[in-house]
Amino acid sequence: MIEIERKFLVTSDSYKTEAFKQSRIVQGFLNTDKQRTVRVRIQGYQGFLTIKGESSSNGLSRFEWEREISIIEAENLLKICEKGIIDKIRYEVKVGNHVFEVDEFYGDNKGLVIAEIELESETEIYEKPNWLGQEVTGDIRYYNAQLSKQPYKTW
Repeated sequence: MIEIERKFLVTSDSYKTEAFKQSRIVQGFLNTDKQRTVRVRIQGYQGFLTIKGESSSNGLSRFEWEREISIIEAENLLKICEKGIIDKIRYEVKVGNHVFEVDEFYGDNKGLVIAEIELESETEIYEKPNWLGQEVTGDIRYYNAQLSKQPYKTW
Protein backbone atom coordinates (compact mmCIF):
# COMPACT_ATOMS: atom_id res chain seq x y z
CA MET A 1 0.00 0.00 0.00
CA ILE A 2 3.03 2.28 -0.17
CA GLU A 3 3.53 3.74 -3.63
CA ILE A 4 7.09 4.58 -4.67
CA GLU A 5 7.08 6.75 -7.76
CA ARG A 6 9.31 9.11 -9.71
CA LYS A 7 7.97 11.85 -12.03
CA PHE A 8 9.66 13.46 -15.01
CA LEU A 9 8.91 16.03 -17.67
CA VAL A 10 8.91 14.66 -21.21
CA THR A 11 11.07 16.20 -23.96
CA SER A 12 9.52 14.72 -27.13
CA ASP A 13 6.47 12.80 -28.31
CA SER A 14 8.40 9.69 -29.41
CA TYR A 15 6.83 7.83 -26.47
CA LYS A 16 3.63 7.67 -28.53
CA THR A 17 5.09 5.28 -31.09
CA GLU A 18 6.65 3.18 -28.30
CA ALA A 19 3.41 2.85 -26.29
CA PHE A 20 1.74 -0.55 -26.05
CA LYS A 21 -1.48 0.91 -24.58
CA GLN A 22 -3.26 4.22 -24.29
CA SER A 23 -6.43 5.29 -22.49
CA ARG A 24 -8.30 8.46 -21.66
CA ILE A 25 -8.52 9.43 -18.00
CA VAL A 26 -10.97 11.88 -16.47
CA GLN A 27 -10.57 12.47 -12.76
CA GLY A 28 -11.67 14.77 -10.00
CA PHE A 29 -10.95 15.16 -6.32
CA LEU A 30 -13.40 14.85 -3.45
CA ASN A 31 -10.65 16.09 -1.13
CA THR A 32 -7.31 17.77 -1.94
CA ASP A 33 -5.89 18.13 1.57
CA LYS A 34 -2.13 17.44 1.34
CA GLN A 35 -2.35 14.88 4.16
CA ARG A 36 -4.99 12.87 2.29
CA THR A 37 -6.39 13.21 -1.21
CA VAL A 38 -9.48 11.36 -2.35
CA ARG A 39 -9.64 10.90 -6.11
CA VAL A 40 -12.38 9.65 -8.43
CA ARG A 41 -11.19 8.41 -11.80
CA ILE A 42 -12.69 7.06 -14.98
CA GLN A 43 -10.10 5.26 -17.10
CA GLY A 44 -11.49 3.72 -20.24
CA TYR A 45 -14.63 1.87 -19.11
CA GLN A 46 -13.63 1.48 -15.47
CA GLY A 47 -14.16 3.64 -12.39
CA PHE A 48 -11.78 3.94 -9.44
CA LEU A 49 -11.77 5.53 -6.00
CA THR A 50 -8.28 6.27 -4.65
CA ILE A 51 -7.04 7.64 -1.35
CA LYS A 52 -3.46 8.89 -1.13
CA GLY A 53 -1.60 9.98 1.98
CA GLU A 54 0.97 12.70 2.41
CA SER A 55 4.22 12.27 0.49
CA SER A 56 7.49 11.50 2.21
CA SER A 57 9.90 14.42 2.62
CA ASN A 58 11.70 13.54 -0.65
CA GLY A 59 8.39 13.05 -2.52
CA LEU A 60 9.20 9.49 -3.57
CA SER A 61 6.69 7.51 -1.52
CA ARG A 62 3.26 7.74 0.02
CA PHE A 63 0.35 5.59 1.14
CA GLU A 64 -2.09 4.67 -1.63
CA TRP A 65 -5.36 2.73 -1.44
CA GLU A 66 -7.42 2.12 -4.58
CA ARG A 67 -10.60 0.20 -5.37
CA GLU A 68 -12.50 -0.29 -8.59
CA ILE A 69 -16.02 1.11 -8.55
CA SER A 70 -18.72 1.02 -11.20
CA ILE A 71 -18.61 3.54 -14.03
CA ILE A 72 -22.01 4.87 -12.87
CA GLU A 73 -20.69 5.42 -9.33
CA ALA A 74 -17.61 7.19 -10.72
CA GLU A 75 -19.71 9.43 -12.99
CA ASN A 76 -21.95 10.39 -10.06
CA LEU A 77 -19.01 11.07 -7.74
CA LEU A 78 -17.34 13.27 -10.38
CA LYS A 79 -20.41 15.53 -10.20
CA ILE A 80 -19.66 16.40 -6.56
CA CYS A 81 -15.88 16.78 -6.83
CA GLU A 82 -14.03 19.97 -6.06
CA LYS A 83 -13.62 22.40 -8.94
CA GLY A 84 -11.00 21.44 -11.52
CA ILE A 85 -11.35 18.21 -13.48
CA ILE A 86 -8.20 16.57 -14.90
CA ASP A 87 -8.47 15.27 -18.48
CA LYS A 88 -5.54 13.38 -20.01
CA ILE A 89 -4.45 10.57 -22.27
CA ARG A 90 -2.19 7.99 -20.61
CA TYR A 91 0.34 6.14 -22.72
CA GLU A 92 1.98 3.04 -21.24
CA VAL A 93 5.52 2.41 -22.46
CA LYS A 94 7.69 -0.57 -21.52
CA VAL A 95 11.31 0.43 -21.00
CA GLY A 96 13.60 -2.35 -19.82
CA ASN A 97 11.91 -4.10 -16.88
CA HIS A 98 9.57 -1.20 -16.09
CA VAL A 99 6.52 0.53 -17.50
CA PHE A 100 6.44 4.31 -17.75
CA GLU A 101 3.00 5.94 -17.65
CA VAL A 102 3.12 9.08 -19.78
CA ASP A 103 0.26 11.52 -19.24
CA GLU A 104 -0.54 14.09 -21.92
CA PHE A 105 -2.85 16.67 -20.34
CA TYR A 106 -5.72 18.56 -21.94
CA GLY A 107 -8.03 21.39 -20.89
CA ASP A 108 -6.44 23.89 -18.51
CA ASN A 109 -3.31 21.70 -18.32
CA LYS A 110 -2.80 21.43 -22.09
CA GLY A 111 0.88 21.41 -23.02
CA LEU A 112 1.99 19.49 -19.94
CA VAL A 113 3.36 15.96 -20.42
CA ILE A 114 4.59 13.99 -17.40
CA ALA A 115 6.08 10.49 -17.21
CA GLU A 116 5.83 8.41 -14.04
CA ILE A 117 7.49 5.16 -13.07
CA GLU A 118 6.55 3.03 -10.06
CA LEU A 119 9.41 1.30 -8.30
CA GLU A 120 9.84 -1.43 -5.68
CA SER A 121 12.31 0.67 -3.66
CA GLU A 122 13.51 4.27 -3.59
CA THR A 123 16.97 3.19 -4.78
CA GLU A 124 15.86 0.81 -7.54
CA ILE A 125 17.79 1.18 -10.81
CA TYR A 126 15.75 1.72 -13.99
CA GLU A 127 16.45 2.42 -17.64
CA LYS A 128 15.79 5.99 -18.81
CA PRO A 129 14.31 6.45 -22.29
CA ASN A 130 15.66 9.24 -24.52
CA TRP A 131 12.43 11.27 -24.18
CA LEU A 132 12.71 11.50 -20.39
CA GLY A 133 13.50 15.02 -19.23
CA GLN A 134 13.96 16.82 -15.91
CA GLU A 135 12.88 14.95 -12.79
CA VAL A 136 10.06 16.71 -10.90
CA THR A 137 9.50 14.13 -8.15
CA GLY A 138 8.38 15.90 -4.99
CA ASP A 139 7.44 19.16 -6.77
CA ILE A 140 3.80 19.47 -5.71
CA ARG A 141 2.96 21.65 -8.72
CA TYR A 142 2.98 18.43 -10.77
CA TYR A 143 0.64 16.44 -8.49
CA ASN A 144 -2.74 15.95 -10.15
CA ALA A 145 -4.53 17.28 -7.06
CA GLN A 146 -2.53 20.50 -7.35
CA LEU A 147 -3.01 20.71 -11.14
CA SER A 148 -6.78 20.59 -10.55
CA LYS A 149 -6.49 23.76 -8.41
CA GLN A 150 -3.54 25.54 -10.09
CA PRO A 151 -3.62 24.42 -13.74
CA TYR A 152 -0.49 24.49 -15.89
CA LYS A 153 -1.85 27.34 -18.04
CA THR A 154 -1.78 29.67 -14.98
CA TRP A 155 1.93 29.21 -14.23
